[in-house]
Amino acid sequence: MHIVTAKEMYDTDRYAMEEMGLQGHLLMENAGRAVATAIKDQVSEEDQILILVGKGNNGGDGFVIARTLLQQGYSVEVLQIPNDEEVQGDARTHREIYEAFGYGYRRFDSVDSLATLSSRKTVIIDCLLGIGVKGPLRSPYDEIVPHVNQLDAKVISVDLPSGVPADEGVSFEGAIQADYTVVIQYPKTSAFLQHTAPYYGDWKAVDIGLPDHLLRGRNKGCSVWTKSDVVASLPEREPFSHKGSHGKGLVIGGSIQMPGSVTMTSRAALRAGAGLLTVATVSKVISILASSVTEATFIPLEEQEGRISSVEGIEFGYDGVAIGMGMGRHREGKELLEKVLKLSESPVLIDADGLYALKGYLSEVKSRSYPTIITPHPGEMAHLLDVSIPELLEKPFHYSRQFASRYGVHVVLKGAFTLVTTPDEKQWVHTTGNVGLAKGGSGDVLAGMLLAMVMQPQTVELALNNGVWLHGSTADLLTEQAHSTYDLLATDLIDGLSKTYRTI
Repeated sequence: MHIVTAKEMYDTDRYAMEEMGLQGHLLMENAGRAVATAIKDQVSEEDQILILVGKGNNGGDGFVIARTLLQQGYSVEVLQIPNDEEVQGDARTHREIYEAFGYGYRRFDSVDSLATLSSRKTVIIDCLLGIGVKGPLRSPYDEIVPHVNQLDAKVISVDLPSGVPADEGVSFEGAIQADYTVVIQYPKTSAFLQHTAPYYGDWKAVDIGLPDHLLRGRNKGCSVWTKSDVVASLPEREPFSHKGSHGKGLVIGGSIQMPGSVTMTSRAALRAGAGLLTVATVSKVISILASSVTEATFIPLEEQEGRISSVEGIEFGYDGVAIGMGMGRHREGKELLEKVLKLSESPVLIDADGLYALKGYLSEVKSRSYPTIITPHPGEMAHLLDVSIPELLEKPFHYSRQFASRYGVHVVLKGAFTLVTTPDEKQWVHTTGNVGLAKGGSGDVLAGMLLAMVMQPQTVELALNNGVWLHGSTADLLTEQAHSTYDLLATDLIDGLSKTYRTI
């Protein structure tokens, strides 16, 4: 499923009309009917429905929705907010068709009259403002939106909640708080931003017949990674394969203060499918690990104050390396990471404390001949970028693309919607996972799973996306069947991964 900016949506609409001959009023008819079908799943024939229409395409969609629902026996009233002369183009055409069918509509004159009309309604359908909105709401929408938000009625928005911008990094003040949003054709970027996604409520995208190949053919772009993508791309194990066929991995990390993180990473890598795994850490951690990661082998490293001080003794003949989990933040960290990146002739995944060491080595990373993967949470990513966390969360797509391209790395930006970005600026959003993952250790488990994935016969971008999807889906499966979002632990993910594999 593609994710689009406002410009990409406008360009697709324009191409469909100008180059492919799909007339605007036909697209609007398709959109309104598709949205009406989706709305029927959210309402009953007993509901009293009020549709609020604006002057743009969203308003035109509203007239098609109203006509479609009225024809099918639903109780619907329409309130047009702008003056009649302000409604132009395809929206005006569909208002005239609506009237030709014998249906009437009310005209907005004040919030008081809206209050009287809406007080008897159980469902409000928001067709007020579209994808071009920016900045604070103007009159009368600055009064209408707060009124709608305080109603007891169920609120359904069309395409996106009125007042919410389509794109990232766009300021806004006030928006419809929808219970449900029916997205037209493609979800917009704002559906995946931490500060705007809650306005959508639950949402569903409906197809209106736009030329999907335009977006599929772009060199860059953004999509949602789905179960069907995993099923199509996750490598099948050959019947005559052996442990060496499934990847020989190395995990470097851990300290006497933080032995758990490297333990979880190692166990997750093995459970996710790594054929062989070696853990390089300080001697005291090995004694802790040996009883819980019995399938791994170990390399004791030089230590200072209970933490790794050197990677001497490691022969880098591995198919993948993960470094940083529980390593600690100290001045030797940059030197350790620098040696690993120079000596390793395979993908290197950098997580946790390794990301703090990376900041002093960024200028050299791009020259690597092998993939480099970073897996930051927003705080770690903001630190690497020298921006505040709020700045990052306002524009995560932009900052991830910028960083991945500048330094030639793959970025897995963790969050409610984990974002995977490649050095050539392709992006995928993940919607699996839940708040149960907001626990210490979840990132360590993900790092191990990703290490296992990059060692399988698939591209790095497929490996990262499949690993993130499996991680989130395991949390979803466990909270549906055996756990709550309160009690779910990172170690539960490791043990529950086998259930997820069986579902695909």
